[in-house]
Amino acid sequence: MFKAGFIGAGNMGSALIRAVSTAVGGENVAISDCSKEKIKNLSDELGCKASDNNEVALNSKFIFLAVKPQMMGDMLSSISETLKSRKDRFILVTIAAGMAKDKIRTLSGGNYPVIRIMPNTPVSVNCGMILYSPDAEITDGEIAEFKDLLKFSGELDMIDETKIDAASAISGCGPAYVYIFAEAMADAGVECGLPRNKAIDYAVQTILGAAELMKKSDKHSAQLKDEVCSPAGSTICGVRALEENGFRAASIKAVLAAYKRTVELGK
Repeated sequence: MFKAGFIGAGNMGSALIRAVSTAVGGENVAISDCSKEKIKNLSDELGCKASDNNEVALNSKFIFLAVKPQMMGDMLSSISETLKSRKDRFILVTIAAGMAKDKIRTLSGGNYPVIRIMPNTPVSVNCGMILYSPDAEITDGEIAEFKDLLKFSGELDMIDETKIDAASAISGCGPAYVYIFAEAMADAGVECGLPRNKAIDYAVQTILGAAELMKKSDKHSAQLKDEVCSPAGSTICGVRALEENGFRAASIKAVLAAYKRTVELGK
């Protein structure tokens, strides 16, 4: 019996596989994907068991369903008989955007316990944000076991399922917005005469430092911003330029657009 099994090893699935393998050892993890090359590379790297969907479904305590929402129905249908044949307890863990736990149960053909999670790609470097919403029937011991699997992924936060789509529009999609912002700052640095590698390093470290300060400080983000803005100084001129070009409004629209699309994917 494997402690965790993964069906799907795309970008997010692979990041979670690495985190879980670090926590419990690759020998306790089974992985399956339509790409045999990807599975071989991961199993060689981490010591996981290269498997197939039905073996994962039959022999894993926590079955991570790491496939896209539009693929979930066919995949669950293909393993439904295997799940039905099991006499022991297992838990389905879904990462499908917008897809409610009840829909996972319907598609899988059984009233199985489900944990819905929304991770982000920084789980691959132990700095992720994983939102999770478990069924009420899942025990405290099982939640502790689940969290232990993901202890090297970053922070976990339990949230009501009715809020998970909105939250994932920030944490799940947000890394892409941060990368764009970092790239834009680096581009500006290059235009100002900096070498590309230094401009990127400065942008990345600035984002890391600002995030850490915001996390550890008890000050509001507006106050932290004000403390950088000296009267008639350089920073306030930059802030004005951001406001004039709709930076704040564009950021809000990005999160709202992501939320709307997430809801659509779940239908």
